[in-house]
Amino acid sequence: MACLNPSDSFSAFNKEKLIRLALFYPSEFSIMDLMVFSDQLDTYIIDLCGDDEFSGIKDIASLAEKMVKTKKSFIFPLVYMLIKLSLLLPVATAMCIVKSRFRNRMGDKWMNDSLVV
Repeated sequence: MACLNPSDSFSAFNKEKLIRLALFYPSEFSIMDLMVFSDQLDTYIIDLCGDDEFSGIKDIASLAEKMVKTKKSFIFPLVYMLIKLSLLLPVATAMCIVKSRFRNRMGDKWMNDSLVV
């Protein structure tokens, strides 16, 4: 996830690690998507590093917001998908931990209501 961090002009960007991260999501990234994703990452980093609107962004959440505002999420849909999945990963992990520890003490309805919050 750190490879997506936009701080310092995307200094942590690493294409190979991002492709490996995408491999953990086979239902979102098909084999064909992964081939396109590699080329899309090359174009993405060149485009965003050269765009002044993305120069002051410090975190991944702000990057996702800016991509939607500038419509780059439509230009780089696979990159945007990985950004969204990266933002969801900590929440999903925490919910798995909470749900496994408290599974016997709470019902699914209460857990689902808590997810909304």
